[in-house]
Amino acid sequence: MADISVCVYCGSRDGTDPAYAEAAEALGQSLAGEGWRLVYGAGDIGLMGRVARSAQEHGGETFGVIPKHLLDVEVGKRDLNTFVVTETMHERKKVMLMNADAVVLLPGGAGSLDEFFEVLTWAQLGLHAKPVILIDVAGYWQPLLALLDHVIDQGFADPSLRELWGTTTSVEDCIASLRAALS
Repeated sequence: MADISVCVYCGSRDGTDPAYAEAAEALGQSLAGEGWRLVYGAGDIGLMGRVARSAQEHGGETFGVIPKHLLDVEVGKRDLNTFVVTETMHERKKVMLMNADAVVLLPGGAGSLDEFFEVLTWAQLGLHAKPVILIDVAGYWQPLLALLDHVIDQGFADPSLRELWGTTTSVEDCIASLRAALS
């Protein structure tokens, strides 16, 4: 088993920019190259499927977690090293985070945002101190980062909130940041 596990939150769709798919595949390959286990939502579609297939193709270990109501919708990828089926979405998120040493956010939709905000909130409350890194592929997360700045500027969060995540623009920089944080 890998000594380090990285939870990846990302879309169950590919999105409109081919750079998103390229980043997902590069991340899967990079995690495998580092000998780190991928922890993710166990889907075989969209960016989720891409990151997992790439990790597998490059000899990486995979740990997928999916709620039973999404087995068909997200095409549960059953050929993973570990395949966990939960009752609820909340259980899925908890199992994913508890089995990871760090979190990476690739482009995604409402589900990815939900996962990010839960992890961010848990960090803010002192429930974990795991590194959280957003990969801002092609500027995808700029509106989110502006919103978080607005929340802080309007007094709804302390400026220290910004210290709870890092932002990179490439998979290579993300991996370098993880290496530094996890060493």
